[in-house]
Order: sequence, then structure tokens, then C-alpha cells
Amino acid sequence: MNFTEEEIKNCSATKGDLLVCEGGAGYGRSAIWDKEYDICLQNHVHRLRPLIEGICEYVYYFIYLLKESNQLASVGTAMPGLSANRLKGLLLPLPPYQEQHRIVSKLKEVIPYVERFSETEDALSRLNSEIRVYLKKSILQEAIQGKLVLQNASDEPSSALLQRIKEEKLCLVKEGKLKKKDVIDSTIFRGDDNKYYEQLSDKVVDITEDIPFDVPEGWSWCRLKSICTIFTGATFKKEEANTEKKGIRILRGGNILPFEITFKADDIFLPYNAIKENILLRKNDIVTPAVTSLENIGKMARVKDDMPDVTVGGFVFVLRLYFSNDWLSQYLLALMSSPTIIEYMKSITNKSGQAFYNIGKERLATTLLPIPPLSEQQRIVNQIEKIFSEIKGN
Repeated sequence: MNFTEEEIKNCSATKGDLLVCEGGAGYGRSAIWDKEYDICLQNHVHRLRPLIEGICEYVYYFIYLLKESNQLASVGTAMPGLSANRLKGLLLPLPPYQEQHRIVSKLKEVIPYVERFSETEDALSRLNSEIRVYLKKSILQEAIQGKLVLQNASDEPSSALLQRIKEEKLCLVKEGKLKKKDVIDSTIFRGDDNKYYEQLSDKVVDITEDIPFDVPEGWSWCRLKSICTIFTGATFKKEEANTEKKGIRILRGGNILPFEITFKADDIFLPYNAIKENILLRKNDIVTPAVTSLENIGKMARVKDDMPDVTVGGFVFVLRLYFSNDWLSQYLLALMSSPTIIEYMKSITNKSGQAFYNIGKERLATTLLPIPPLSEQQRIVNQIEKIFSEIKGN
């Protein structure tokens, strides 16, 4: 930018000047300009130019003290700031010139230790706040790998459960509630060569590279689409919403927290006749955002009871089991919330705009799931609930 001589005189900084922020969240933040060339300043930066060379460092530390002890903010204003009059009026305890240098020298010696301690304290605070999340993720990962509870050889194998799900799907086809093409499931098995194969009709494919880990005896691998259907909810225009907050409540991504569905004051409601009955939420449905920020991928919650007055919006997935079972539903929630599945979900997302990601429905349906026997699912779910309760209590 071009400046007039008057602007350069009044708004420039030269080596040795102390610069102090005037307003905003960083008011009072300061630094000494130590470069050999001059710069011009924006009008919300104060410039303090020493009348005697070498005193700015002492003043810098003094302002640093006031800033850290919250003694700098202007009063009587909505936005905290450090006005020129407030800065000029600061009372400064001024030691002899030589003592200023001794003080600055000592502060330069000890401040790095203080900053290191502060960084360590911040890291510990972050760990304390995040450790419960890390513990829960570890528990879920142990659970889906068969390491959380003991296996019982007398349990009916999960292959029997998968067969019951196939039979249930055939019944739905006969009732006209399911298309015949949705009954064509793949079968995943382990060969004599210890490799994993997937059979679909007469075609057998080696999928060993896709299997993330081995599972215990009695467990099975299957695709997500083999045990549930995936659909999105209602699409609508804002003007169609019921301003009286009556009718069918529409859940959006913000309503879904890990393991919890919440209602919000700004929830949208649509008239009853605008919603198809088959997308109303049912017991054991799993809901998760289809479009969300990258860090929120994997936020899922389970519908604990039928919700005849609630559905989801067009940017939320519903995972509905073909064979509705409490233990299978609760295990599926834990499974889909585990690090392995969340990382897979992140790998199948597409950028949607600047900050959002769209999860691919078709690829989500092909997610590989480790399925334990139904009895073991119950033991896993009970153990997860017990440990999560203890983590929350701590």
C-alpha cells in the first residue's frame, strides 16, 4: 500500500518499538519489533516508542503481567479492549535503569520454564478431558474383536443368526415389503488356506485384504446391507414447516450425539400428511448423519422405543434391521461407533462444500461387519454399559 509522509510518521514502527493490540480477544497482546526495516501499522495496534533506548523490554514484561492477571481491560464497554487513554494512564513501577536490565535478564532465563510448564499443564488438561473418549473407543474396539468378554462354545454360532435374517427377508418379500433383489446376500467364509472369500451366486472372490482382523470361532463376517436397509428421511422446503411446532419432528445432524438422540428448540416440524409412515422411527433403528463435518463422522444413536411422531431429514441415514432384536441393535450401535468402522466411513466420504462431507450410501452398505453369536452380543452389550458407566462415574 502507498502511504503519505504523515501516515508513515504516525503509523510506522521501527526497530525497538513496542507494539500492543488494542481490541478484540487479543487486546493487550504485545511484542517488540526487532527487524532492521520499518513497517506500517493498522490503526488498532498501539505503538510505544521509547524515549530512552533499551527500556521497552521491561515495559513489555509489565504489560504481559497485567494482561495475564486480567488488569488491562477497559471498563464500561461491551467489547473488552485497551484504549490509548487506558494505556497512557497505566501506573508503572519503574526501577533504576540497570535494575531493569537485570530483571529482564532474569525473566528471559525463567520464562521458558514457565512456558514449558504451561504447555505441559495444557497437555494434561486436554488428556484429562479426552481420556474418557479414548477409553470408550478402546473398549468398543476390543468388543468388536472378541476381546472384551469370554467366548462360550455352547453359544449358537452367528451363522445361525444370519440365516434367520435371510429367512426374515424372504418373509418381507412375500409380504411385498422388500424387493427380491435385496435378498441376494453374499456369504463370507474362511478357506482351508486361512484366506477369506466372499461368495455371491456362483462367483467367489478373495477378500482377505479387506478383512481388518481375525475373529473368534463362532463369529462371522457379513456386509452391512445383509442385516439392514439404509435410507434417508424427509426432504422438504422451509416454508413447508409447521410454525406451531406440531406434527412430525424432523431430526437433523445436530440432534444426533454419540449414543444419544436429543430434541432441540429449533427442531423443524412437518404436517402428518407430509411424511410417509415407513420412515417414522422405530425401535432398534440406528441414526447417523449422512452429511456432516469430518470430525463428527461416526456419531450414532439408537432408537430405544417406537417414535411415531419423529423421523429424520434428508441428510440423515436410518439403519433399520431386517430382524429387529434389542441385542443385535445395541451391538450394531457399538460396532458402527468403533474406530475401525469410523475410519472406514471417513474413507468413503466425498467433500460436500467447504466444510461438510457426504457419506456414500452404496459404499456404506458394503461395510464389513464382525458378527458374534447373539448370546455373546448380549454379554458384550452388558459389559460395555457397565464399563461406560464406570468411566462416566470417574
